[in-house]
Amino acid sequence: MDHQLRVYQLKPGRLDAFLSLWHEHVVPARRACGFEVEGAWVNAEADEFAWVVRYTGADGFAAADERYYASPERAALPWDPRDALDAVELRMFDAVATGRSPRAA
Repeated sequence: MDHQLRVYQLKPGRLDAFLSLWHEHVVPARRACGFEVEGAWVNAEADEFAWVVRYTGADGFAAADERYYASPERAALPWDPRDALDAVELRMFDAVATGRSPRAA
């Protein structure tokens, strides 16, 4: 599995600061470790943020994730993104070819 869906419930009032940190620091740090950001979504009314990150290296997602958390890029973040979060959901997925579903009649 090479895609991870990350869904965050943010603490009230922290969304804007979190989005700035994510855009300016988290995404570049992930990219420096070989990850690709596939997309991101926000539900501002509910203080929710979701994004999909992908890693296709031979060493696998878990090894790359461990390397990311130990990286100098991660250590250089101005503040820890977890400080803005109330809850985190992580789910791994494999890609599926787009187009007509084989189950469609």
